[in-house]
Formats: sequence, C-alpha cells, structure tokens
Amino acid sequence: MRRFAVLGNPIEHSKSPEIHRAFAESCRHEIDYQKVLVEAGDFDRVVTEFFASGGIGLNVTAPFKGEAFAVAEVHTEDAVDAKAVNTLWRDDDGRVCGHTTDGSGLARDLEVNLGWQLAGANILFLGAGGAMRGILGPLCDRAPASIHVANRTPERAQDLVALFDGRGSLTAGSLTAIPDREWSVVINGLSSGWAGDFPDLNIPTISSSASAYDLIYSDKPTPFMTWAAARGFQQVTDGLGMLVEQAADSYHIWNGERPSTSHVLAMLRP
Repeated sequence: MRRFAVLGNPIEHSKSPEIHRAFAESCRHEIDYQKVLVEAGDFDRVVTEFFASGGIGLNVTAPFKGEAFAVAEVHTEDAVDAKAVNTLWRDDDGRVCGHTTDGSGLARDLEVNLGWQLAGANILFLGAGGAMRGILGPLCDRAPASIHVANRTPERAQDLVALFDGRGSLTAGSLTAIPDREWSVVINGLSSGWAGDFPDLNIPTISSSASAYDLIYSDKPTPFMTWAAARGFQQVTDGLGMLVEQAADSYHIWNGERPSTSHVLAMLRP
C-alpha cells in the first residue's frame, strides 16, 4: 500500500489524513496516510527514514516548511519563491523534490470555489509572514490590477514585495497607512486572534462587492471574519477551501490524478 504522511508540531488538529483518505476513496486508490508529530531537531531524520522505508509523499506543516525546503534536493519555482515547502516526494533518480501548493490552492479556492475575480482586482494583503510569501507569486500570476501588502512592521512588507519585483503592481506599507484604492479582495495573514480581537484597521474604500478571506480555518468565525462582516464585506470566509485545494494539488503530484474537492468540502463543512 502506498504510504503518505503529514509532519508537524503540533499535529493532532490536522485534517490532512481525513482529506487524503476521502480523495483516495473517490479515486479508488488504496493509501495509508498518517499524521506524525516531529520534535525539534528531528525533521531531517524523520524524512530520511520515511523515504528509505518506501514512503511515497509527505505533507509538511508548521513549523517545518523551511526545513522541508532545506532538505529538498530539487525545488519547483513556487518553492523557490516561497523558500518553503509543504509537499515532498522522490523523483525517478531518488532525489527528494519540494514544492509548495499553498498559493495554487488559495487561487483555486478563490476563483473556482468562491467565484471571486482576481484578474483586474485590487488585492490587499494583511501581514507579511511566511504564509504570505508562499501565496504572493501565484496571485501575481492572476494579473490583478494591484497588490498592496500592509504589515505592523512596514519594512518587512517592503522586503516581501521586493522579492517579487517585476511581477506586477506591488506596493507595501504599514497597517496604519493603507492606500485609498477600491479594494475588492482582502486576504488576512496577520497573527491569529490578537488577544481575541482584531484591530480596527482603517481601509479607506472597498468595492460594493468586496470579499474578505482569512488564511486560517476555524469551526466558527475568526476575529478577522467578524470584523470584516461588520464593516460591510459582502463575502467573508476562512481558509478551509485553501486547505482542501492545496491538498488536492499534493495528491495530484503523488498519484497522477487530481481528485474532485467539492465532496470533501461538503464533508468538512456540512
């Protein structure tokens, strides 16, 4: 039986085994997919032993995406952009390959599942952490009118934007000086919670059909989602769809078939 796993710490909350088993059932594949708690300093050993024992593919979650990039011998362009990897496998030469499906998973959730228009849109990113680096490139490829990255530390936002120089109309600044554009999509990657509350940001103008997306997923509205709904955003959602779509992209890499995702989304959010 083909073996897969997700590595992380913590890992108990992970929905990945449930998602991939549902994919396998729909594709009529037999797989074994486990979640593995990895202690600090053990990541390289766990990856080496997994592949040495015949394992096929690994997903990687926090805090090991950077270590996954380092352990990979071959990187895709998206992985190089992100300097992080959430999907590992071995090629025909036995080399460990690394890719990140976060950006493609987000873009597919926004465009296909939610029907949001990215081409020609003004997109506002809140936060400049590692998650944003992983998704910025694929969103640039959707030809938005502009992307602005706002962060508590504006220098970090500027550093992030500089990595994608030439990929579109990109600007950066602080959370207290968001430009006055007609924002149509706002994506939140700020630290979850903010002590149970979300800061009352001044976003000068939003479009009449503005949408808000939180990268984290939750069984109840996140603080950001509550804030966005109260400020007139027409569509507000969390990142569950991104989780499922990036998993489908990983499944495709490993098994040569991209599973349907609608039934998995329905299963996870009845």
